[in-house]
Amino acid sequence: MQRRSLLCATLAGLPALALTACSPTKPYQIGFIGGLSDRNSDNGQSGLNGVILAVEEFNRAGGAGGRMVELIHRDDAQNAETAAKSARELVEARVEAVIGPFTSGMAKVIVPITGAAGIFQVSPTITSMDFYGQDDNLFRINRTTRDNARDYARVMRARGQKAIAVAYDTRNRNFTESWLKEFRAAVVEAGDSLAAEVPYESAADADFSAVIGRMLQGRPDGLLFISGALDVARLAQQARRQAPTLPIAAAEWAATEQLIELGGQVVEGLLIVQNYDRDDASPRFREFSEAYFKRFQRKPGYSSVSAYDAATVVLTALKNRQSGETLKAAALRSGPYPGLQQSITFDANGDTPRKVFFTEIRDGRYVRI
Repeated sequence: MQRRSLLCATLAGLPALALTACSPTKPYQIGFIGGLSDRNSDNGQSGLNGVILAVEEFNRAGGAGGRMVELIHRDDAQNAETAAKSARELVEARVEAVIGPFTSGMAKVIVPITGAAGIFQVSPTITSMDFYGQDDNLFRINRTTRDNARDYARVMRARGQKAIAVAYDTRNRNFTESWLKEFRAAVVEAGDSLAAEVPYESAADADFSAVIGRMLQGRPDGLLFISGALDVARLAQQARRQAPTLPIAAAEWAATEQLIELGGQVVEGLLIVQNYDRDDASPRFREFSEAYFKRFQRKPGYSSVSAYDAATVVLTALKNRQSGETLKAAALRSGPYPGLQQSITFDANGDTPRKVFFTEIRDGRYVRI
């Protein structure tokens, strides 16, 4: 007992660790899975930061009836084999729930594994129609590719773009092909057609000059990239060289801080949607932003905001769960949830609407239009 007291005193300067190590009962374990080492790891890392912040705040507030929460995080590396291994490790750890993954391509690998184990899962960002309307253990914080792609088609057409060329990354095929299918359908319904559809596989040595060249063969009046932030920056660079006057746009997957950091001048004027309001001046969002910056020395992005909301769902359900009740049932019963910027309400299948905001990159920042 004396040794334990000494340990608790030693950890007193580290609140989250102290609460976990010195709790009289074993902490609940929840899992996190996302791309932490792949080419678009900024998305997964920002998401992990959002979950860490939510868990630390939850523990400081007393946890679930005095029982703390411990976070176990795993990398999917945007690789099917790594994702499957990480998912199985979370299953073997008997986690109460999993937050993630962050791409639809990885969800296709991970969700069957966690689902077969009966583990409740909340994805902050996946949008593919493959996961919509399913009565399973997966809840989603984001809208669908259908919602976003159709909004893009409407906005771009209103800007005079009726012959749009599209490039899409096949490494995240489940998302990009779902997004393209919905975008194409909306364009055709409006009486137009796509100028080009150019698939490519994201890699360090990918020939983005050739990708842009193939897009331009269709004589487009606008270019659209369904890709992660790193690739969008490189595609934009080639687009500015080969067709400097053509307007450019990117699907919401690329809407991270890294896009502006990497793209600089070449992404100025790029159209992209955000699933949160970066300029929100409400006290709650300001407090979150300040706490996030203090903890991680950087501003939050869309994946950190969505991941924080996803963690809010899991932690609230954990706190409210009754004896003999599944976490999924507790989650359905406990809503609506106070998201950072909007209320989160799930239907019976764990789907939720979400308001989005179209932005342009102007003077090195995302500006609502």
